[in-house]
Amino acid sequence: MKANKNYWNIIIKTTAILVVVVAVIYGIKYFIFASQYEDTNDAHVESYINPVSARAGGYIKEVLFEEHQFVKKGDTLVILDNREYLAKKEIAEAALEAAKANLVVLNAGIRSARTGTLVNKNQIATAEANLWKQKQDIERYERLLQDEAVTRSDYERIKTQYDVAENSYKASNNSLKTSMEKISELESKRELLEADIHRSKANLSLAEINLSYTVITSPYTGYTGRKNILEGQQVQPGQPLVSIVNEKSKWVIANFKETQVAGMHMGQAVEVELDAFPDKVFKGEIAAIAAATGSEFSLLPSDNSTGNFVKIIKRVPVKIVFTEKDISQVKSGMNATVSVDMSTQNK
Repeated sequence: MKANKNYWNIIIKTTAILVVVVAVIYGIKYFIFASQYEDTNDAHVESYINPVSARAGGYIKEVLFEEHQFVKKGDTLVILDNREYLAKKEIAEAALEAAKANLVVLNAGIRSARTGTLVNKNQIATAEANLWKQKQDIERYERLLQDEAVTRSDYERIKTQYDVAENSYKASNNSLKTSMEKISELESKRELLEADIHRSKANLSLAEINLSYTVITSPYTGYTGRKNILEGQQVQPGQPLVSIVNEKSKWVIANFKETQVAGMHMGQAVEVELDAFPDKVFKGEIAAIAAATGSEFSLLPSDNSTGNFVKIIKRVPVKIVFTEKDISQVKSGMNATVSVDMSTQNK
């Protein structure tokens, strides 16, 4: 009986000694860790999750993705009914062709008017020469009439010829003036038609752009989110259709206490443990430290001057990027525990 009692006493003492030794070892490890690292479990993985929105309104013709599907940049996600946009494009094309045709007709009219101007100039030169000749004749006949070398009827005949030549000269000048005014008017119309062509081209480009918006593609490589749209559903411009999770860019946001960030700097080594992978430690480094605490970015920042003051330790967001290449299993939103190696502080 006494031997059994001594046996159990030995076991109890041995167990107590082992517990104390283990506690001391873990205590030493904790103090060593605490002296070299700052850690927090207020951290999570983030990535770019951008909604893909419709840039044109209409009815959905096809939905070519499923929930959480891997898509590449440029893959077609949604196709809208484009018949209305095709009709608008054809209207714009017809307006452009009509404007070009009007310009062709106008240019032909300008060329015709310029040809008529050249003819008028030749007619003026002929009429001017004829008028000069008739002027010489009438001056000569005036002298002859005074000398009674010709009769009054002869003089009247020459004077009639002079009046005809003078009227012909004036008519040619008036015709030239009218042609010049017509050319000027047509030139003004040509500027308007050229502006109309530019406007029609712009309308056609806009119609083509709107037509291209009926095919909605992935902006980058990643995974789709929830599928909330179906064929036949009407969408409006700017309406979100699906979200894409960018797989190429992931980081961790760790919210350290304000008492922990002293000595932290960009490029500092970091260890990241994810709750989803408890046996794996991911390597990373600090990429950015927020310029203000998280509460300052909230919708309603705290104002301690408005009432009773209770001091609360604030949190400073720190962005940590992975330095490992294979992080395909890491998902946005996962909880993480972050430890910063403070032995690499800036000197």
